[in-house]
Amino acid sequence: MKTEVREGAVVALVVALSGALLGVLWWWLAPSVPLVGDVVDNNWVVYFKDTEGEQAVGVDGTFTLLALAFGLVSAVAVFLIRRRGGVPLVVGLAVGGFLGSLLAWKVGVWLGPSQDVIAHAKEAGKGVTFSAPLKLGAKGVWLVWPLGALVVHLGLTALFGPRDADPYQQRLDAHQQGPYGAPPM
Repeated sequence: MKTEVREGAVVALVVALSGALLGVLWWWLAPSVPLVGDVVDNNWVVYFKDTEGEQAVGVDGTFTLLALAFGLVSAVAVFLIRRRGGVPLVVGLAVGGFLGSLLAWKVGVWLGPSQDVIAHAKEAGKGVTFSAPLKLGAKGVWLVWPLGALVVHLGLTALFGPRDADPYQQRLDAHQQGPYGAPPM
C-alpha cells in the first residue's frame, strides 16, 4: 500500500507541474479581448471595443479544450506506465489534474496583460485599443482536466486493464474434476 500511495503522490506532482505548460499554451493561444479607454468627468472608464464580441468566451473555451487534451494525455500516460491502476493512482491523477488547472490559470494570468486595467488604459491613451487581462469567467473549467483524465483512465482500465479471475469459473472447474483433481470419465 505504501508503494501505491507513493506512486499516486508522484503522479499528482508530475501532473500538477505539467499545468505550467498548460498555462503557457493558454496564454499563447487564447484570443485577446479588446478594450478601449476613455475619460469621462475626469475619470478613466474602460469599455469593450466590440460589445458583442465572443473573445471572452473564447478565452474560457481555449482553457477548456487545452485542459481536456491535457487530461487525455495524462490519463493515457499514467495508464501506459502503470496498467493495473489502483485507488491512490487515480486519486493522484485527479488531484494532480485539479492542481495543474489551478497552476495553469495562475501562470496564464501572470504571463498575460496587466491586471490593472485603468493603468493599462492610461498607458495606451484615450481611444486606443488594448488587450484585457487574461481571466477565466467560468471557474468550473478547473475541473475539466481531472474529470477528463478520470473518465479516460476508467475507460482504458475497463477496456485494456488486467482481468481478475472469475470466481464462478473456478468453482465450475472444481466441480467438473473427478476425485483427486482428475477429469471425470
